[in-house]
Amino acid sequence: MSTFRIDPRLCAVCRGRGWCGLSYCPLLAKRIASYKLKRVSGSRELFGSSPPSVFVGRYGYPVVNIGPSAPPVTGDTSIYDLPEKWIDLKLEDILGYRWSLITGSRRIDVDAPRRGDSFLDKIYEVVLSIKPVDVELVLEKPPRPVISFSEYEPPQGPRAPLEKVRVVSNPRIPKPIDSVYNDFDLKAGDAIILLYREGIPVSMIQKILSIGAVGHYRYRRLVPTRWSITAVDSVISEYLIDKIKDYREIDNIMVFLRRFYDNLFIVVFYPGKWSYEWMEAWWPGSTWNPSPSEVVVEADHEEYGGRTTYPEIGGCYYASRLAVAEYLYRIKRQATVIALREIYPGFNLPIGVWFVRENLRALLKSKPILVTSDLREVLELIDRETKLGAKKWVGKSYLLRKILYYKSILEYIGAGEK
Repeated sequence: MSTFRIDPRLCAVCRGRGWCGLSYCPLLAKRIASYKLKRVSGSRELFGSSPPSVFVGRYGYPVVNIGPSAPPVTGDTSIYDLPEKWIDLKLEDILGYRWSLITGSRRIDVDAPRRGDSFLDKIYEVVLSIKPVDVELVLEKPPRPVISFSEYEPPQGPRAPLEKVRVVSNPRIPKPIDSVYNDFDLKAGDAIILLYREGIPVSMIQKILSIGAVGHYRYRRLVPTRWSITAVDSVISEYLIDKIKDYREIDNIMVFLRRFYDNLFIVVFYPGKWSYEWMEAWWPGSTWNPSPSEVVVEADHEEYGGRTTYPEIGGCYYASRLAVAEYLYRIKRQATVIALREIYPGFNLPIGVWFVRENLRALLKSKPILVTSDLREVLELIDRETKLGAKKWVGKSYLLRKILYYKSILEYIGAGEK
């Protein structure tokens, strides 16, 4: 997606005030990125500070594109590739950052980390650093101003084949990262957990896994960016869930709610053993719903024993599960959790699963809008706050229907005993 259908007459009057109904201003986003890209327009050379940032493609696997990304500016550019800091930014500012990142890439075999590769060594210098690293990229040709979107990773800016890369400044590699990078007997999953426990941002752990910088030496390999994002969300949340299962159940039902950029998020914590469900409702005109009139609802769940198959709903399942697991781990309780999301027409860009993870993290730092022992109050709240309504959400939800059925059985037994 590189163009936008915008009515110029409306834009001239609106001037960024959102009259088009979108949750962001495409013109402002493109203008921000274009201003920064003027510095390298038509040029094959780029000097800038990588946030740090890297992209590993998946097409042609096991031979893939990999290369560093940098904007044509120097200094503290960490915000360009740090989703943990984006939740309070305007969407057009985030798009402006992402679209001004230029990626130079080469095609190499995914097994290169095991064999040693001088180009990959330079990638390690950049990506393992906790602060931005100055790089000089010489491209084979000027980057094409093509913008790409994905439901998994953040939006990507211009790219071009890379002729040469030079790391100009000294990287600052934290001790935990240096430790797992040089430990060739440590499994990748254990390395991910160690870095997470040391406070390394999830988005940075995803990049470290992607460049094949962790794991037993015999199994190190490049991991496409979109795969590494989901893998890290899955591994960390699985680790936290194992801990959560040892905690006692919550005492009351808790409901959290957040509205953000034409999205509604609701999370219900119900007293019970760990189980989880993630549901999404896409309105016509929103990102993944081309229907002119039908609302599309999808759902996936797991019970106490976990999942054995990849959820059809995609990477958002694991991104949301991580945020929920972090909350339960923080309060030292377990629960049955039902999380739902409504996506409205003004939100029509796929910008990555970070959007779900960070929204739920923000949501679960707030106070619940309802604490009750009565499930009817929860259903009334869902009916009142959602556009889809409680009846349709319950009809789609495996766990809500299971809870309602279980309650009715208990009430029936109780009535019989009387």
